[in-house]
Amino acid sequence: DLLYNVFVFPQETKDSHVLVRAKPEQPLQNFTVCLWSYTDLTRPYSLFSYATKTQDNEILLLKPKPGEYRLYVGGKFVSFGVPKSIAASEHVCASWESTTGIVGFWFNGKPWPRKGLQKGYMVGAEASIVLGQEQDAFRGGFDAQQSFVGEMSVVYMWDAGISTSGVMEAMNNRPDKAPIFGWRNFPYQIVGEVYLKP
Repeated sequence: DLLYNVFVFPQETKDSHVLVRAKPEQPLQNFTVCLWSYTDLTRPYSLFSYATKTQDNEILLLKPKPGEYRLYVGGKFVSFGVPKSIAASEHVCASWESTTGIVGFWFNGKPWPRKGLQKGYMVGAEASIVLGQEQDAFRGGFDAQQSFVGEMSVVYMWDAGISTSGVMEAMNNRPDKAPIFGWRNFPYQIVGEVYLKP
């Protein structure tokens, strides 16, 4: 249970990350990922990378520049414009459903207009899930220029969609649905220089 703790990524590296020691038992037709991050980076960085052996960007939550988030599903992406904030904590949730391809995105608890991506796609289950680096290959292919520097916490992933009230509950570490993994029961392994701090 990591309540009241954060992962600190203190500097740009080509290898430091948090490996999530959990994955879905079967391919995903729906998913939601939520997390808090706190950084003053202005270059591109990866928050959440879910790679399979056949697709390195199976699920990727990336911030290419201030004011934009990208969600990749199966190698394709949609972008969401957000307010530019320097060194403010940001909470994001992204959800996707295969049947319609609809992507939901919430920034600091507020829903953004929904978009469409990869209708009918199936997200593979044999995954490597990494926080703070972008995988260009299964469990590797990291690039220091996309590494996260800052603090990250309250990471959740579900094999289902989410409502705005569910997003608010996740922000406050009180999710209403049991996640695949979540901050109150988080199976992780630190690789390199990342620290768990209160």
